[in-house]
Amino acid sequence: MIDQRGETMSYKVLVVDDDPDVRSFVVTVLEENQYIPLEAEDGVAGLEMIEKYKPDLVILDVLMPRGSGIRLYRKLKTNDHLQSIPVIMFTGIALRSFLKSQKVLDEFDNGTVPEPDIYLEKPVEPEELIEAIRQKLK
Repeated sequence: MIDQRGETMSYKVLVVDDDPDVRSFVVTVLEENQYIPLEAEDGVAGLEMIEKYKPDLVILDVLMPRGSGIRLYRKLKTNDHLQSIPVIMFTGIALRSFLKSQKVLDEFDNGTVPEPDIYLEKPVEPEELIEAIRQKLK
């Protein structure tokens, strides 16, 4: 993103994860690479942050005690105003399990939710995370 003076501006990246250590890790990686980190501890707070701050990217955990990442992902990808926000799934849940849960939910509402573009399984090296972020924010 470039401002009116032609200078590079930082992207806002929302980290939604119930584990404070994971949020701290991701925030550190973001700050070291000149991104503006935003944080939410669950899907409910994450949706509020998305609606309020309109981040350029969401890094989303799947399993959280209040407002799962699966529900938040579905809300984002089925909302006309929010579906263009890129999402990186960043979780300890295997991709196969995530996709299986999506198929079960699709059977109930006859909807079609796209698979995540990037799905990173924890733990991940900082370099792999930042490469995924850069790929989504090109």
